[in-house]
Amino acid sequence: MSLSVDIRKRLGDFALEVSFDTQDAGVLALLGPSGCGKSMTLKCIAGVERPDSGRIVLDGRVLFDSSARVDLPPQERHVGYLFQNYALFPNMSVWKNVLAAAHALPRDQREAAARDAIRRMRLEGLEGHRPAELSGGQQQRCAMARILVSRPDVILLDEPFSALDGYLRWQLEMELADTLGAFGGEVVLVSHNRDEVYRLCDTVCVISDGRGEPRIGIRELFEAPRTLAAALISGCKNVSRAAPRGEGLLRCEDWGVTLRTTLPVRNATHAGIRAHYLRHCPEGVATSSLTAERAGEKNLIAGAVERVIESTFSTIVMVRTPGGGSLRWELQKGEWRSVREGLGADGRVCLAVAPADVMPLTDDARAEAMKEVPAP
Repeated sequence: MSLSVDIRKRLGDFALEVSFDTQDAGVLALLGPSGCGKSMTLKCIAGVERPDSGRIVLDGRVLFDSSARVDLPPQERHVGYLFQNYALFPNMSVWKNVLAAAHALPRDQREAAARDAIRRMRLEGLEGHRPAELSGGQQQRCAMARILVSRPDVILLDEPFSALDGYLRWQLEMELADTLGAFGGEVVLVSHNRDEVYRLCDTVCVISDGRGEPRIGIRELFEAPRTLAAALISGCKNVSRAAPRGEGLLRCEDWGVTLRTTLPVRNATHAGIRAHYLRHCPEGVATSSLTAERAGEKNLIAGAVERVIESTFSTIVMVRTPGGGSLRWELQKGEWRSVREGLGADGRVCLAVAPADVMPLTDDARAEAMKEVPAP
Protein backbone atom coordinates (compact mmCIF):
# COMPACT_ATOMS: atom_id res chain seq x y z
CA MET A 1 0.00 0.00 0.00
CA SER A 2 1.27 3.46 -0.84
CA LEU A 3 0.15 7.04 -1.31
CA SER A 4 1.32 8.98 -4.36
CA VAL A 5 0.90 12.77 -4.47
CA ASP A 6 1.76 15.09 -7.36
CA ILE A 7 -0.22 18.32 -7.11
CA ARG A 8 -0.14 22.04 -7.75
CA LYS A 9 -2.36 24.73 -6.25
CA ARG A 10 -2.22 28.53 -6.32
CA LEU A 11 -3.64 30.82 -3.64
CA GLY A 12 -3.09 34.44 -4.65
CA ASP A 13 0.66 34.94 -4.91
CA PHE A 14 1.38 31.61 -3.17
CA ALA A 15 2.02 28.55 -5.35
CA LEU A 16 2.11 25.02 -3.93
CA GLU A 17 3.97 22.36 -5.90
CA VAL A 18 4.64 19.05 -4.16
CA SER A 19 5.37 15.53 -5.36
CA PHE A 20 6.08 12.51 -3.16
CA ASP A 21 5.10 8.93 -2.48
CA THR A 22 5.06 6.80 0.65
CA GLN A 23 6.34 3.56 -0.86
CA ASP A 24 8.73 2.09 1.75
CA ALA A 25 8.69 5.47 3.51
CA GLY A 26 7.56 4.34 6.96
CA VAL A 27 6.16 7.35 8.78
CA LEU A 28 6.69 10.25 6.36
CA ALA A 29 7.11 13.83 7.59
CA LEU A 30 6.30 17.00 5.70
CA LEU A 31 8.67 19.41 7.39
CA GLY A 32 8.82 23.14 6.84
CA PRO A 33 8.22 26.56 8.38
CA SER A 34 4.77 28.00 9.00
CA GLY A 35 2.98 29.05 5.83
CA CYS A 36 5.02 26.86 3.46
CA GLY A 37 2.06 24.70 2.32
CA LYS A 38 2.30 21.63 4.58
CA SER A 39 -1.25 21.74 5.92
CA MET A 40 -2.65 22.64 2.50
CA THR A 41 -1.04 19.48 1.14
CA LEU A 42 -2.84 17.37 3.76
CA LYS A 43 -6.14 19.09 3.00
CA CYS A 44 -5.74 18.27 -0.68
CA ILE A 45 -5.08 14.61 0.14
CA ALA A 46 -8.10 14.46 2.45
CA GLY A 47 -10.37 16.15 -0.09
CA VAL A 48 -11.00 19.23 2.04
CA GLU A 49 -9.25 21.38 -0.58
CA ARG A 50 -9.06 20.81 -4.33
CA PRO A 51 -5.71 21.12 -6.16
CA ASP A 52 -5.64 23.10 -9.39
CA SER A 53 -3.91 20.23 -11.16
CA GLY A 54 -2.16 16.94 -10.54
CA ARG A 55 -2.94 13.48 -9.26
CA ILE A 56 -3.41 11.72 -5.90
CA VAL A 57 -3.48 7.91 -5.76
CA LEU A 58 -3.92 5.76 -2.65
CA ASP A 59 -3.28 2.02 -2.91
CA GLY A 60 -4.14 2.06 -6.60
CA ARG A 61 -7.35 4.09 -6.11
CA VAL A 62 -7.38 7.46 -7.82
CA LEU A 63 -8.56 10.05 -5.29
CA PHE A 64 -7.91 13.03 -7.53
CA ASP A 65 -6.90 13.43 -11.16
CA SER A 66 -7.37 16.83 -12.78
CA SER A 67 -6.91 15.52 -16.33
CA ALA A 68 -9.46 12.71 -15.84
CA ARG A 69 -11.77 14.96 -13.79
CA VAL A 70 -11.72 12.61 -10.80
CA ASP A 71 -12.24 14.20 -7.38
CA LEU A 72 -13.59 11.80 -4.75
CA PRO A 73 -15.41 13.38 -1.80
CA PRO A 74 -13.67 13.10 1.60
CA GLN A 75 -15.97 10.35 2.87
CA GLU A 76 -14.96 8.08 -0.03
CA ARG A 77 -11.20 8.50 0.31
CA HIS A 78 -10.59 6.24 3.36
CA VAL A 79 -8.38 8.94 4.87
CA GLY A 80 -8.07 9.64 8.60
CA TYR A 81 -7.28 13.32 9.19
CA LEU A 82 -6.21 14.63 12.61
CA PHE A 83 -6.79 18.39 12.51
CA GLN A 84 -4.65 20.76 14.57
CA ASN A 85 -7.63 21.58 16.81
CA TYR A 86 -8.88 17.94 16.68
CA ALA A 87 -12.30 19.06 15.25
CA LEU A 88 -14.36 17.08 17.76
CA PHE A 89 -18.11 17.68 17.80
CA PRO A 90 -18.47 19.95 20.87
CA ASN A 91 -22.08 18.98 21.65
CA MET A 92 -21.40 15.24 21.50
CA SER A 93 -19.88 12.92 24.09
CA VAL A 94 -16.69 10.92 23.58
CA TRP A 95 -18.81 7.88 22.82
CA LYS A 96 -20.93 9.67 20.21
CA ASN A 97 -17.89 11.33 18.63
CA VAL A 98 -16.22 7.97 18.12
CA LEU A 99 -19.38 6.11 17.13
CA ALA A 100 -20.17 8.74 14.48
CA ALA A 101 -16.96 7.83 12.67
CA ALA A 102 -18.03 4.17 12.41
CA HIS A 103 -20.88 4.93 10.01
CA ALA A 104 -19.20 3.13 7.10
CA LEU A 105 -19.06 -0.17 9.01
CA PRO A 106 -21.92 -2.69 9.04
CA ARG A 107 -24.49 -1.61 11.61
CA ASP A 108 -23.93 -4.65 13.84
CA GLN A 109 -20.16 -3.92 14.07
CA ARG A 110 -20.22 -0.21 14.88
CA GLU A 111 -20.57 -0.27 18.66
CA ALA A 112 -17.96 -3.01 19.10
CA ALA A 113 -15.52 -1.08 16.90
CA ALA A 114 -16.14 2.12 18.87
CA ARG A 115 -15.59 0.34 22.20
CA ASP A 116 -12.35 -1.17 20.89
CA ALA A 117 -11.05 2.22 19.70
CA ILE A 118 -11.92 3.82 23.06
CA ARG A 119 -10.09 1.02 24.87
CA ARG A 120 -7.01 1.34 22.65
CA MET A 121 -6.89 5.09 23.29
CA ARG A 122 -7.37 4.59 27.06
CA LEU A 123 -10.60 6.57 27.24
CA GLU A 124 -12.60 4.12 29.36
CA GLY A 125 -14.65 5.99 31.93
CA LEU A 126 -14.76 9.14 29.81
CA GLU A 127 -17.37 7.97 27.32
CA GLY A 128 -19.99 10.40 28.64
CA HIS A 129 -17.73 13.46 28.69
CA ARG A 130 -17.93 16.21 26.10
CA PRO A 131 -14.75 17.68 24.53
CA ALA A 132 -14.83 20.76 26.80
CA GLU A 133 -14.61 18.45 29.81
CA LEU A 134 -11.47 16.71 28.53
CA SER A 135 -7.81 17.67 28.88
CA GLY A 136 -5.79 18.45 25.76
CA GLY A 137 -4.29 14.97 25.79
CA GLN A 138 -7.69 13.31 26.21
CA GLN A 139 -9.07 15.35 23.32
CA GLN A 140 -6.25 14.16 21.09
CA ARG A 141 -6.82 10.54 22.09
CA CYS A 142 -10.52 10.94 21.36
CA ALA A 143 -9.71 12.33 17.92
CA MET A 144 -7.34 9.41 17.28
CA ALA A 145 -10.01 6.92 18.42
CA ARG A 146 -12.40 8.51 15.94
CA ILE A 147 -9.82 8.08 13.19
CA LEU A 148 -9.01 4.46 14.04
CA VAL A 149 -12.65 3.36 14.20
CA SER A 150 -13.10 4.48 10.59
CA ARG A 151 -10.35 2.03 9.52
CA PRO A 152 -8.54 4.40 7.16
CA ASP A 153 -5.89 3.43 4.63
CA VAL A 154 -3.79 6.47 5.54
CA ILE A 155 -3.55 8.71 8.61
CA LEU A 156 -2.75 12.39 8.15
CA LEU A 157 -1.49 14.23 11.24
CA ASP A 158 -1.48 18.03 11.09
CA GLU A 159 0.82 19.44 13.80
CA PRO A 160 -0.53 16.93 16.37
CA PHE A 161 1.24 18.51 19.36
CA SER A 162 0.96 22.22 18.57
CA ALA A 163 -1.76 22.86 21.17
CA LEU A 164 -0.01 21.04 24.03
CA ASP A 165 2.52 22.11 26.67
CA GLY A 166 6.01 20.62 26.74
CA TYR A 167 5.50 17.86 29.32
CA LEU A 168 2.15 16.68 27.93
CA ARG A 169 3.57 16.85 24.42
CA TRP A 170 6.35 14.44 25.37
CA GLN A 171 3.89 11.99 26.94
CA LEU A 172 1.55 12.02 23.96
CA GLU A 173 4.43 11.79 21.53
CA MET A 174 5.42 8.43 23.03
CA GLU A 175 1.81 7.27 22.99
CA LEU A 176 1.37 8.34 19.38
CA ALA A 177 4.55 6.49 18.39
CA ASP A 178 3.03 3.29 19.78
CA THR A 179 -0.27 3.92 18.01
CA LEU A 180 1.39 4.56 14.66
CA GLY A 181 3.60 1.50 15.11
CA ALA A 182 0.50 -0.68 15.46
CA PHE A 183 -1.28 0.95 12.50
CA GLY A 184 -0.85 -1.02 9.29
CA GLY A 185 -1.45 1.79 6.81
CA GLU A 186 0.35 4.86 5.54
CA VAL A 187 1.14 7.80 7.84
CA VAL A 188 1.97 11.39 6.85
CA LEU A 189 2.83 13.82 9.65
CA VAL A 190 3.06 17.59 9.21
CA SER A 191 5.34 19.52 11.55
CA HIS A 192 7.71 22.46 11.83
CA ASN A 193 9.44 20.84 14.84
CA ARG A 194 12.58 19.05 13.71
CA ASP A 195 13.09 17.19 17.00
CA GLU A 196 9.55 15.84 16.90
CA VAL A 197 10.05 14.69 13.32
CA TYR A 198 13.36 13.03 14.14
CA ARG A 199 11.80 10.97 16.94
CA LEU A 200 8.58 9.98 15.17
CA CYS A 201 9.36 9.71 11.46
CA ASP A 202 11.45 7.52 9.17
CA THR A 203 11.58 9.73 6.07
CA VAL A 204 10.97 13.39 5.34
CA CYS A 205 10.03 15.78 2.54
CA VAL A 206 11.12 19.34 3.20
CA ILE A 207 8.68 21.98 1.94
CA SER A 208 9.91 25.54 1.47
CA ASP A 209 7.88 28.41 -0.01
CA GLY A 210 5.37 25.94 -1.43
CA ARG A 211 7.92 23.72 -3.17
CA GLY A 212 8.47 20.18 -2.00
CA GLU A 213 11.93 18.63 -2.10
CA PRO A 214 12.65 14.96 -2.85
CA ARG A 215 12.04 12.51 -0.02
CA ILE A 216 15.11 11.57 2.03
CA GLY A 217 15.84 9.48 5.10
CA ILE A 218 15.47 11.23 8.42
CA ARG A 219 19.14 10.68 9.32
CA GLU A 220 20.28 12.15 6.01
CA LEU A 221 18.37 15.34 6.75
CA PHE A 222 20.37 15.90 9.92
CA GLU A 223 23.72 14.41 8.93
CA ALA A 224 24.07 15.58 5.32
CA PRO A 225 21.28 17.84 4.04
CA ARG A 226 21.77 18.76 0.40
CA THR A 227 19.79 21.98 0.10
CA LEU A 228 19.80 25.29 1.92
CA ALA A 229 16.16 24.89 2.94
CA ALA A 230 16.80 21.41 4.36
CA ALA A 231 19.83 22.60 6.34
CA LEU A 232 17.97 25.56 7.83
CA ILE A 233 14.85 23.63 8.82
CA SER A 234 17.03 20.89 10.36
CA GLY A 235 18.58 23.49 12.68
CA CYS A 236 21.87 24.43 11.00
CA LYS A 237 22.81 27.80 12.50
CA ASN A 238 25.90 28.59 10.41
CA VAL A 239 25.42 29.21 6.69
CA SER A 240 27.67 31.12 4.30
CA ARG A 241 27.47 31.93 0.63
CA ALA A 242 29.95 29.62 -1.06
CA ALA A 243 31.38 28.56 -4.40
CA PRO A 244 33.37 25.45 -5.45
CA ARG A 245 37.15 25.95 -5.68
CA GLY A 246 38.22 22.58 -7.00
CA GLU A 247 37.46 19.07 -5.85
CA GLY A 248 36.38 19.01 -2.22
CA LEU A 249 36.97 22.76 -1.68
CA LEU A 250 34.46 25.51 -0.94
CA ARG A 251 35.24 29.21 -0.79
CA CYS A 252 32.99 30.52 2.01
CA GLU A 253 32.50 34.20 1.30
CA ASP A 254 30.84 35.25 4.54
CA TRP A 255 33.53 33.60 6.67
CA GLY A 256 36.52 34.55 4.51
CA VAL A 257 37.92 31.00 4.33
CA THR A 258 38.25 28.08 1.96
CA LEU A 259 37.16 24.84 3.60
CA ARG A 260 37.65 21.22 2.68
CA THR A 261 34.70 18.84 2.60
CA THR A 262 34.31 15.13 1.97
CA LEU A 263 31.01 15.74 0.14
CA PRO A 264 30.48 16.67 -3.54
CA VAL A 265 30.66 20.43 -4.11
CA ARG A 266 29.27 20.69 -7.64
CA ASN A 267 26.46 23.28 -7.87
CA ALA A 268 26.98 24.31 -4.25
CA THR A 269 25.83 27.85 -3.53
CA HIS A 270 26.21 27.76 0.25
CA ALA A 271 28.12 25.97 2.98
CA GLY A 272 26.72 24.91 6.32
CA ILE A 273 28.33 24.00 9.65
CA ARG A 274 26.34 22.93 12.68
CA ALA A 275 27.14 24.94 15.81
CA HIS A 276 28.15 21.89 17.86
CA TYR A 277 30.54 20.62 15.16
CA LEU A 278 32.99 23.47 15.77
CA ARG A 279 35.96 22.77 18.04
CA HIS A 280 38.43 25.05 19.77
CA CYS A 281 41.93 24.94 18.26
CA PRO A 282 44.24 27.04 20.49
CA GLU A 283 47.37 26.23 18.46
CA GLY A 284 45.86 28.14 15.52
CA VAL A 285 45.69 31.34 17.56
CA ALA A 286 49.30 30.90 18.59
CA THR A 287 50.40 31.20 14.94
CA SER A 288 50.59 34.94 14.43
CA SER A 289 50.87 34.63 10.62
CA LEU A 290 47.63 32.65 10.34
CA THR A 291 45.39 34.07 7.61
CA ALA A 292 41.92 33.12 6.54
CA GLU A 293 43.24 31.26 3.48
CA ARG A 294 45.82 29.30 5.45
CA ALA A 295 43.25 28.51 8.09
CA GLY A 296 40.97 27.19 5.38
CA GLU A 297 43.61 24.73 4.16
CA LYS A 298 43.47 23.05 7.56
CA ASN A 299 39.76 23.71 8.09
CA LEU A 300 40.62 26.27 10.72
CA ILE A 301 38.69 29.51 11.04
CA ALA A 302 40.29 32.41 12.90
CA GLY A 303 38.07 35.03 14.49
CA ALA A 304 37.23 37.08 17.55
CA VAL A 305 34.62 36.48 20.22
CA GLU A 306 31.95 39.17 19.92
CA ARG A 307 29.21 37.84 22.18
CA VAL A 308 28.62 35.07 24.73
CA ILE A 309 25.11 33.82 25.45
CA GLU A 310 24.41 31.49 28.35
CA SER A 311 21.77 28.94 27.42
CA THR A 312 20.11 26.41 29.74
CA PHE A 313 22.67 23.65 29.48
CA SER A 314 25.26 25.07 27.08
CA THR A 315 27.12 28.23 26.14
CA ILE A 316 26.65 29.91 22.76
CA VAL A 317 29.63 31.92 21.54
CA MET A 318 29.29 34.25 18.56
CA VAL A 319 32.59 34.57 16.68
CA ARG A 320 33.28 37.31 14.10
CA THR A 321 35.16 35.80 11.13
CA PRO A 322 37.61 37.38 8.65
CA GLY A 323 34.84 37.54 6.05
CA GLY A 324 32.71 39.72 8.30
CA GLY A 325 30.09 37.08 9.02
CA SER A 326 29.52 35.48 12.40
CA LEU A 327 29.75 31.85 13.44
CA ARG A 328 27.59 30.40 16.17
CA TRP A 329 29.69 28.04 18.31
CA GLU A 330 27.89 25.93 20.89
CA LEU A 331 29.73 24.05 23.64
CA GLN A 332 29.24 22.73 27.14
CA LYS A 333 29.40 25.27 29.95
CA GLY A 334 32.44 23.64 31.56
CA GLU A 335 34.28 23.57 28.24
CA TRP A 336 33.63 27.28 27.67
CA ARG A 337 34.98 28.20 31.10
CA SER A 338 38.23 26.44 30.20
CA VAL A 339 38.44 28.17 26.80
CA ARG A 340 37.65 31.59 28.28
CA GLU A 341 40.55 31.37 30.73
CA GLY A 342 43.01 31.02 27.83
CA LEU A 343 41.68 33.90 25.73
CA GLY A 344 43.65 37.12 25.41
CA ALA A 345 42.26 40.62 25.84
CA ASP A 346 41.48 40.82 22.11
CA GLY A 347 39.27 37.72 22.29
CA ARG A 348 41.01 36.04 19.35
CA VAL A 349 40.03 32.43 18.91
CA CYS A 350 40.55 29.71 16.32
CA LEU A 351 37.91 27.13 15.52
CA ALA A 352 38.36 23.83 13.71
CA VAL A 353 35.81 21.81 11.77
CA ALA A 354 36.29 18.35 10.27
CA PRO A 355 35.91 18.11 6.46
CA ALA A 356 33.10 15.57 6.98
CA ASP A 357 31.16 18.23 8.91
CA VAL A 358 31.26 20.90 6.19
CA MET A 359 27.99 20.65 4.24
CA PRO A 360 27.83 21.87 0.61
CA LEU A 361 24.30 23.17 -0.06
CA THR A 362 22.32 24.14 -3.13
CA ASP A 363 19.77 26.92 -2.89
CA ASP A 364 16.85 24.85 -4.20
CA ALA A 365 15.80 21.28 -4.96
CA ARG A 366 16.01 21.74 -8.73
CA ALA A 367 19.67 22.75 -8.52
CA GLU A 368 20.27 19.69 -6.36
CA ALA A 369 18.76 17.45 -9.04
CA MET A 370 21.31 18.82 -11.53
CA LYS A 371 24.09 17.11 -9.60
CA GLU A 372 23.01 13.87 -11.23
CA VAL A 373 23.42 15.31 -14.75
CA PRO A 374 26.91 14.70 -16.24
CA ALA A 375 28.85 17.81 -17.17
CA PRO A 376 28.96 18.46 -20.95
